[in-house]
Amino acid sequence: MIIGVLSLEFVLHGNDSLKGKRKVSLSLKQKLRNKFNVAVSEVDALDAHKRLVLAVVTVANETRKVESRLAKALAMVEAISPAELVRCETEVFSGD
Repeated sequence: MIIGVLSLEFVLHGNDSLKGKRKVSLSLKQKLRNKFNVAVSEVDALDAHKRLVLAVVTVANETRKVESRLAKALAMVEAISPAELVRCETEVFSGD
């Protein structure tokens, strides 16, 4: 079993409320779940208005599949996100 984690950090320019942040967060999470069947959660900076940190997690039986799915998820986020992506990091673990 191979586990992949994609960490994404965004800056929300012009946002001044948690409600505005939640709108962006929920939209991105739902699109990622629907398109790639991955788990997505907000994992850091929960009370910050201008910073959003998401973790995208997937599991497969081959490293190549995990890396491909996370790369496609990253490409989609870069294309559709209204927020500025300032950091992304991919980690792959073997669950054997």
